[in-house]
Amino acid sequence: MWRRLGTAAAALAVAVLVGCTGPSGTASGGADGGAAGGPVVPEPAVPGDPGAAPTVPVDTDPDRQVVTTATASVAVEDPADGAQRVSVLVEAAGGRVEERTEQAASGEDGVDGAAADLVVRVPADALTGVLADLEDLGDVESVSVSRSDVTATAVDLDARIAALQTSVARLQALMDSAATTEALLAAEDALSERQAQLESLQSQRALLADQVELSTLSVHLRPFGVAPAGGPEGFLDGLGTGWRALVTALGAAVVVLGVLLPWLAVAVLVAAGVLVPLRLMRRRSAVEAPVPPVPPVPPQG
Repeated sequence: MWRRLGTAAAALAVAVLVGCTGPSGTASGGADGGAAGGPVVPEPAVPGDPGAAPTVPVDTDPDRQVVTTATASVAVEDPADGAQRVSVLVEAAGGRVEERTEQAASGEDGVDGAAADLVVRVPADALTGVLADLEDLGDVESVSVSRSDVTATAVDLDARIAALQTSVARLQALMDSAATTEALLAAEDALSERQAQLESLQSQRALLADQVELSTLSVHLRPFGVAPAGGPEGFLDGLGTGWRALVTALGAAVVVLGVLLPWLAVAVLVAAGVLVPLRLMRRRSAVEAPVPPVPPVPPQG
């Protein structure tokens, strides 16, 4: 009786021991088989795959990622001075100037062809204030703002980056436990490839984050009195443009007259110095010239 109970207990203990060590044995066999049959390179986890390695959890309701771009056209007294004021305004708002181009006037009126163009980066939450401050520079003629939601792109990049980071960590662990040189070299090659992919995705994510954080604003500055490229919009806009052009033309005419006036005075003095003596000489020659005698008339008959 006691022998049967002892035999049953021993059999039950062996069964429990085999059941507990079965998975470990299977894992060991898989590892040995990988070492003997060749290197086993883990594939990168695919987000959403139930059998994939655990990745960094992604917020199911992340903040919206929005890229904002804007353009503005402003009429100012001096485009070069206006460009400098825009630069100071943007830097005070925490932004930066990426491009700045200035073109000097080419016409005789001193304003034709003068312009300035800037491409600036402004914090997204400060863009509205910067656009409002442009009114202090001159007449804001046009403003355009566009927004693009890139939340899906950002979430996808974050998931792919997390998956590659997990794959890189597994490859590094495989290199540490590689049993053969072939396994080590294969793991190194795969690790280099995954790291290159990871760095590329991280660069794309950083660029996207920069575009979300800093809005892009393009500003075109032109002087008063010069019609915009599309022409005046409406009667009042045309009237204002014509009036400013008239004032600018009159101012330019006054400047030109002031420049020419001294030369005109000198020209008048030179002409007087030359013409007056000539006229006096002509008068004296006319007085001193002898009157020819009149011949006698012969008698008729």
